[in-house]
Amino acid sequence: MNDSLPSIIHAIEKIMRHEGLHEERIRSFLRDVGRIAEGELSLIREASIAPIHDLPEINAGEESNDECSERLKQLAVIKLNGGLGTGMGLNKAKSLVPVKNGLTFLDLIARQMGHLQQGQGTGPGFCLMNSFSTQKDTVDWLNRHAPSMAGGTALSFLQGQVPKLDAKTLMPAQYEPNPALEWCPPGHGDLYLSLLCSGMLDTLLDQGMKVAFISNSDNLGASVSPTILKSFLESGSTLMMEVARRTSSDRKGGHLARRLTDDQYILRESAQCPPEDIAHFQDISRHRYFNTNNLWLRLDHLKEVFSSPEDALKLPLIRNLKRLDPANPHSPEVIQLETAMGAAIECFKRTSAIEVPRKRFSPVKSTADLLALRSDAYLMTPGHQLELHPDRQGAPPRIELDLGIYTQLDHFETHFGQVVPSMLECDYLKITGPVLFESGVTLRGKIIIDNPTREIKTIQKGSYENTTFQWDRRT
Repeated sequence: MNDSLPSIIHAIEKIMRHEGLHEERIRSFLRDVGRIAEGELSLIREASIAPIHDLPEINAGEESNDECSERLKQLAVIKLNGGLGTGMGLNKAKSLVPVKNGLTFLDLIARQMGHLQQGQGTGPGFCLMNSFSTQKDTVDWLNRHAPSMAGGTALSFLQGQVPKLDAKTLMPAQYEPNPALEWCPPGHGDLYLSLLCSGMLDTLLDQGMKVAFISNSDNLGASVSPTILKSFLESGSTLMMEVARRTSSDRKGGHLARRLTDDQYILRESAQCPPEDIAHFQDISRHRYFNTNNLWLRLDHLKEVFSSPEDALKLPLIRNLKRLDPANPHSPEVIQLETAMGAAIECFKRTSAIEVPRKRFSPVKSTADLLALRSDAYLMTPGHQLELHPDRQGAPPRIELDLGIYTQLDHFETHFGQVVPSMLECDYLKITGPVLFESGVTLRGKIIIDNPTREIKTIQKGSYENTTFQWDRRT
């Protein structure tokens, strides 16, 4: 490293103060840079942890009583809304994508909140944590579509931003062609610090909200459960994590474990697993649970933590190597320091975890996920929640779409914006090449559609079961 740590710290502190960032954010980031400079590793060895074999199971049902109403008055619903949906070719908030019957993620969230208030006679507070990339789109939507919500509690606060670091020197990255690219969001683990630095933590506490339910805005399975709220309040925990059983498709994802040295819950991600422990990491019978990123947090406890400097949150660091300009592969290599929200389960003294049904984890990461949700394989409940049709017996259809055609949302909408086939009884759908569906198409079992030509082919009205559609390349 060419520059001494004091020089690095001084340079970073200077630009952060120039940006007018909160004192606590500056202090926290400088501490994290020091951890990286000293070579801190976040590897978690199998020998240092114990698997979690059993957790309390909760069926997230509904309650309707005065006690429930009183508890809801203490609740703030926080949705993480910083994602742009770049994986779908978007440059706007992902939560503004139409999901079902023309309704966007935010439309459905707003209706869920309204249904909860109507059913209980009261409603929890509501706010969004936006990034600098999603703030304007989201506020514009709120002003147009949810004036009653926008007129109440402050509905959004901003996730922070931190400097990108030169990968060779750890000095703040500089990029004259576009100085905005010198900064990056610090991951959704920044939630805790952003609540403090934005003033939202004090705002919610002043309004009598001492509990937060936090989830991703693209996870429509993450609705408020009075049953889980009751369990959390009775547990005395500062943070409670909703986890679900891992399946074969979750082998490469992180898992919950217990640290042997202090019996504390921890999350271990794939990047934190030494190569020699990969077999144990991917053993879903050994490590049974994954984090749904649905968290319940005591806001009053969080305030106490931030009031005691010695108890400041020290989240495990994620060190991402990227190009300074994502669109320019020749731009300098930089380090983006990030943290994960769920990793805080190892930072608070009193934490817990509960097993929830898989339906509480239904994120939309791709247009294939979107196609499944738009189909009749999913139903919209009276409470505006999207749930897998009971006839599916808990198994969503597996869908593979041609990445060269359907990845970007505008191209996807060209093919599926008007008509979506019935997939209530479809187990597997694979589409290669450009295809349209007429109204009245029903797919059952395993369906493979292979169009190697550039010409759009149409699947005509009818019912198809275990069928392969294939065209000659010359047609």
